[in-house]
Amino acid sequence: MSDDDLAFSGVKVLDASQGVAGPHCGMLLAQHGAEVVKLEPLAGDWGRAIGKQHGQHCAHSVPFNRGKKSIALDFKSDEGLAIAKKLASEADVILENYRPGVMARFGLDYPSVTKDNPSVVYLSITGFGQEGPNANLPATDSVMQAYSGLMSVTRDSDGMPLRVGLLAIDISTGLYAFQAVAPALYRKAMTGKGKHITTSLMEAIGAFQAAKMVEYQLEGDEVLPSGVPVGTFECSDGYININGRRDAHYVAFCKILGRDDLATDPRYATVAARFENEAKLMAVLREGAKKMTVADLHAALNEGGVLNAPVHSYGDYFNDPHVKAVDAVQWIDHADVGRVPFPNIPGHPPARQGDPLTHAPNIGEHSREILQGIGYDDAAIDALGASGAVGIWEQAQAAD
Repeated sequence: MSDDDLAFSGVKVLDASQGVAGPHCGMLLAQHGAEVVKLEPLAGDWGRAIGKQHGQHCAHSVPFNRGKKSIALDFKSDEGLAIAKKLASEADVILENYRPGVMARFGLDYPSVTKDNPSVVYLSITGFGQEGPNANLPATDSVMQAYSGLMSVTRDSDGMPLRVGLLAIDISTGLYAFQAVAPALYRKAMTGKGKHITTSLMEAIGAFQAAKMVEYQLEGDEVLPSGVPVGTFECSDGYININGRRDAHYVAFCKILGRDDLATDPRYATVAARFENEAKLMAVLREGAKKMTVADLHAALNEGGVLNAPVHSYGDYFNDPHVKAVDAVQWIDHADVGRVPFPNIPGHPPARQGDPLTHAPNIGEHSREILQGIGYDDAAIDALGASGAVGIWEQAQAAD
């Protein structure tokens, strides 16, 4: 697919966001054809240092910044700020995720930018929103998992609230942000009108949990499980997740475990009865599952038409015959971090080796190219690099 076939070909995006949520939105815009300039501090987006670092990257910076061009600026210098304002004046979309008031101090907030760029689509992401008692509090994914109630519905067997082991809120916020920017761009194309979109981690995870929140309102803390037997079962060599809530599936599961008696036992024979006696039934079924291997139980459940899946590691997922057969994960050699998996983005062509859309830039890797594009010559660019107003990748490489 050529760039001209992508929906946002020709759209200019200034991505001044850091971390995961804003960069995720910017990456999706890039994958759909937008020219995304990643505007980051001289030291780089702090999202480059989430977890273990690999050069200037980490496992989060590579997937969420691919397809972008990086320019590194010192906002506190007059020259760096002038460049940022020039880029903002020419952008169709601006993404930022600073605390309320920060962009205004630099004259890069929505009211300031629209003086020269009235049709801009401007996205502001915060932790708690632009107003309210928590507006200026810092917020991370883990903080918001606790604050939003998500951890209250993710507990271990002892009732301890658990954090979901990935940046689920940041990632979902990026998706919701992209969902908001895309129709705003359509509106801009149709009417010429821009828009200031404000959202937050708190709003995104609220929307993500809408059904659970309705359930809580209707049922309180005494929420019934989604079905019985439903859950993760330990086998002799691993774990499997089983959904046997329907009568026919429950009967088949009992037969597989050699416990036909449970299928006709009046304490468990109906959906309502299984809900009422969940604890006793699940204990018996779990003991039965421990006597089988994951592979044997998986095969028997499939033959019996019972919904199930082994609990995979990511390595298991990569090597699964179905995943391979449908080419669901592309393997890309990244110049700085090596070979990495890029799962396909739904509705989008798979990543291809050598495609610029697969490359996540180093800090200031495209500073010279971007500055040339807005009228600076090489002498002026070299001077900006020497003054510290701009971080230029090739100069940093030469210094090392």
